[in-house]
This record gives sequence, structure tokens and C-alpha cells, in this order.
Amino acid sequence: MSEAYEQAWRDSIDQPEHFWSQAARSVEWITPPARSFDEAQGWYPGASLNTCANCVDRHVAAGRGEATALIYDSPVTGTVRAYSYAELLEEVGRVAAMLASLGLARGDRVVLYMPMIPQTVFAMLACARLGAIHSVVFGGFAPLELAKRIDDAAPRLVLTASCGIEGARTIAYKPLVDEALRLAAHAVDHVVLHQRDTGPVAELSSLRDLDWDTLRAATAGDPAPAPVEVASADPLYVLYTSGTTGTPKGVVRDNGGHAVALAWSMANIYGIGAGDVFWAASDVGWVVGHSYIVYAPLLVGAATVLFEGKPVGTPDPGTFWRTIARHGVKTFFTAPTAIRAVRKEDPDATFLNEIGTGQCQAIFLAGERADPDTIGWLEDKSGLPVIDHWWQTELGWPALASCVALGDLRRKRGSAGFPVPGYEFAILDEGGHPVPTGQSGAVVLRSPLPPGVFRTLWNNHAGFAKNFATFPGWYETGDAGFIDEDGFVHIMGRTDDIINVAGHRLSTGQMEQIVAAVDGVAECAVIGADDSIKGMIPVAFVVPRAGAGSEQALHDAVIRAVRSELGAVAALKTAYVVPALPKTRSGKTLRNLLRKIVNGEEVATPPTIDDPAVPAMLLARVRAHAEV
Repeated sequence: MSEAYEQAWRDSIDQPEHFWSQAARSVEWITPPARSFDEAQGWYPGASLNTCANCVDRHVAAGRGEATALIYDSPVTGTVRAYSYAELLEEVGRVAAMLASLGLARGDRVVLYMPMIPQTVFAMLACARLGAIHSVVFGGFAPLELAKRIDDAAPRLVLTASCGIEGARTIAYKPLVDEALRLAAHAVDHVVLHQRDTGPVAELSSLRDLDWDTLRAATAGDPAPAPVEVASADPLYVLYTSGTTGTPKGVVRDNGGHAVALAWSMANIYGIGAGDVFWAASDVGWVVGHSYIVYAPLLVGAATVLFEGKPVGTPDPGTFWRTIARHGVKTFFTAPTAIRAVRKEDPDATFLNEIGTGQCQAIFLAGERADPDTIGWLEDKSGLPVIDHWWQTELGWPALASCVALGDLRRKRGSAGFPVPGYEFAILDEGGHPVPTGQSGAVVLRSPLPPGVFRTLWNNHAGFAKNFATFPGWYETGDAGFIDEDGFVHIMGRTDDIINVAGHRLSTGQMEQIVAAVDGVAECAVIGADDSIKGMIPVAFVVPRAGAGSEQALHDAVIRAVRSELGAVAALKTAYVVPALPKTRSGKTLRNLLRKIVNGEEVATPPTIDDPAVPAMLLARVRAHAEV
């Protein structure tokens, strides 16, 4: 056990105000905090700052203007461009001047519907500079979903681009924005559109529409607005996540606690400081992109990689390793899905062996559970520590990890590690009582939660309060898991992934772990299907690796493996071998959609899906199997 980690965690639990007061020294405050926490006001009450100034201005003022801040690497357009901190300050100032000319002020909302291009980062930081609240919506979301977010956030402006490029697909954004605004009840003042050099030319169809470059030229003589002073508790952004009712939940992130938590996490979890290169292979439309592409690396003066591409096909399974080596990435962060995609295309790691991992010292995985087989493959092929860690959009930064910069490299495949300082975990049964070591239950976090974590939902504080209603004094994560005898926390999936088979409570996450380890399996999902006799039964969906052999042989191997480890009680008798799983654009498997397909329910293609053709393919497979 690392003494530094243990001491930090214990201090954060026993003396949270002192611990987070010390951490707040990494942030440049306009009005420094007199205390760190107030139950009613949250973290750093009475303090003020500007997040953009902390990310950009202060590094330039400290004489680091020539240091690299942002590296844009776009294999889909063949573009690589680096921006120094001084150049980033200029670009952010120009966008801030553009937005200020349209009357944008502190507290106003701006919806960004943009691809992975530098202008997106400039715009996020420009909003923060002005004290405006940005809400980034993943580019390519369906118009209805965008309209819901526009109506809830009530923005003055929508910022967009002519198109996004996802692998071989080019998605025209302007028609989607126009349709969303037609559907929305809320009317925005303007749509500001950046015309990309590649892809379709977008038409500005009304007086509401403004061209980005034209507006920039018109405000070229305007001074860059100074950073606006905002209260620590003032919102920095609203990020929408899917709600159980289909209505999106607007997670509100504050300025002060967010800056402190992210700066602390970069230094102590990821080991990143000024001058280091950090790469989170995500999208700015998701929380990982907000926290670890845009804000956290810049808060500590590091260089951050903004990558526009896919793990395979842009142009090959070596694109991750090529990018890491090209830019001298010290710490790499991606999703298990991405690694499984690379492994599927290059099972022998030929590209990895040829290219290497350059100066990379660790690889972090998050976004979904990392199965032990995937972790083992990547550790074996890369020779690097591969660290699964866990958090949520609501939390904003990791709650479970191995804090490598605190000297803690303990890892156990299948576990997301240990509680990060600031977080206290428990596993409770349905009655709210702690379960024995090794037994599954609801994963909860003790309240109050640390800095950087959401303190409300936009226009929906009652919805926020529900997260603390089931287990008073605890935040209900919605995940199931257990803590083993060594203190490792295992997140096994959402609580509705615990299925009851003839009275036996079984974890589909545990079954997935077994299936994923079967030779020839690239990735998999196990869900619970309705059964008239047993209540529920598990059903597996398996994507084979290249050269895996016959579908029947793989099906049989999967069934044997689960039966061998869990016994006949697992009742897994069906494993569909399919070319692809339904996933969101952020790489999460849509298990609820799989459940509906096997249960014969009506299936609507979700707006978040990456490949809309997959549900129909799966439905045909399941129906064909039923007719045999």
C-alpha cells in the first residue's frame, strides 16, 4: 500500500475542510476562499475566480506563453496543428469578443453543437471567460434531442459548424440545427456557424444565422474581453446526460470546486503537470472531454491533445500508438471499447510492436467496465500499467482509481481500484445496510461529496435530490458492485444488470467477464431476458475476433465457460454471435436496447446510437434464431 495515497485519502475523509483548503492553493482566486465548505453554499463559499483565466491567462502571465497548450490531430482531415498558450489566449480572446458583440453576458447560456475542432475549445473557454454557461451537445445528435436541450437550457446562442467527420462519415450539422430550432419552443438570438475547409458548404438561411469568420473579422478591432469575476458556486457549464424517463438531465458544474478538483486529479491521479502532454481520446461532447481534454490539462499548464478520428479505420489500428509517439504523450486515457476495437482488428498488436508507445508511462481506461481480458492484453502488448478507473457525468472526475502520482500502482484486473481522496464508498443492500465483504449490492458514496461534483440539475433540483433519497446520507450511484477482501472496489454494472434467475441473484457483469475471456471473443454483452419459467434468463451477444473460427464453435465455447465458472444456475444457454454491438457514440453498449430486442418489445433507434443499422441486424438475428 502506498503511504502517500493512504495518508491523502485519510486526511480527505477526517479533515476534508483542511484537505481541500490546501488543494485550493493550486487555483488563482480573485477573492480567495475564507473556508472550504458550507452545506448550503457548497465548496469555497464567498470566493471568486475565472476558470478561463486559470486555464490560459495565468500561464502566459507566468512567462509560459510559448509552451504548447493544445495539439489538434485530425487523421480524418490530415491536419496536425499545435497552439501555444499565447496563441490560445489570442484565439479565445477573439471568440470572446465575437460573443460579447452579440450581447452575451455573465449567466447567459450558449449551446455548442460542434465537432472535435479547435474552435470548439476556443468557444468553451470564451464562454468561461465571459461568465456565460456553455452546454456542449455531442455533434450529430438527432434534432429532437438537441431541441430538448435547447428548451431546457434556454440559450441565447447556438454555436455550430458546417459538419462533423466520424470515420468515413461526414455529418452535415446545419440541417440538424435548423430542424432542432424548428422543433424547440425556445427561440435563440443567433446561430453562429464555422464553415470548415472540408465537407459540405452550409447555407446561412435566415437573419438569425451568422458566419463565424465574418463575425470574427468584424470584431477584429475590438479588445479581447477581460476575464469576468464569477462566484465559486456559479455554473461553469450544463452537461446533459440521459435520464431514465427519456428527459435529459442537465448536470450543473460549478467554477470553484471544479477547478480545484480537476487540478488535484491531474497532479495526483494522472501525474501530469506543466509541460507534460496528456491525451484523453474522447469527445468534448462527453464529460471526459470537458474535464480531461479541455479544462484539467490547461489548469495545470500541460499540453492537451484534441483528436478527431477513430481507434481503427483512420487509417488503421495503429492510429492510437502513432498519435502517442508523435506528440510525446505521457499519460493516455481512453475507453475499453476503443481498445477492444483495436484488438479486434490487430489481435497480435503488430502496429503497437512496430510503433511503440513513445514516452507514455500509463494508460487509463474508463467509460464502461474494463474486462480483465482486455486489460491483460493491453498490459502484455504495451508493457505499461493499464489502470481501470471509474466515475460518472454527475461526479465530473474520478472516484475510483490507482493514484499513480501518489505512488499507488496496485491493480487487480476487473476492479476500478481504490477510493480517490475525497470519496468514501459503501456497498449497501436494499434496506440500506452494509453487505459482507465480497457480496454485491448498491454502490453508494457518502455525502457531502467532494469539490467538482454536481450540486444540482438545471431546472430540476427535485431530480437531483432523488439521488440521495433512497439511502439518506449517501449518493446512490445507480451501479452495483462489491468490495473484495483486499479493499479493491469492483463496479459490475448498473443495478438493473443484477438479474433474478429462479430466485438466484446473478450479475450479468460477472458473466460478461467470463465471456470476454473466451478465446476468440472481441467484445460482448450479457443481458437479462424475460422468461416465463425462471423470471429472467441471461442472454449473451458476442462479437468474434478476426480468425475466431465458426460461429457455432464460439457459441459453444461461451456457454461452456459460463457453466464451468458459475454452474448450471447461471442458465446461460443462448449466445448470439454478431458482427457488432449497438453502442452510443461515446462507446457505451446499449444494453437496454438489447433487452428490448430479445424480449420482443418495440425498438426505437436511440438518438445516441453510433450505427443506426445495428438494431435491425440484431433483430433479424434474434428472430431467425427463434424460428429455428
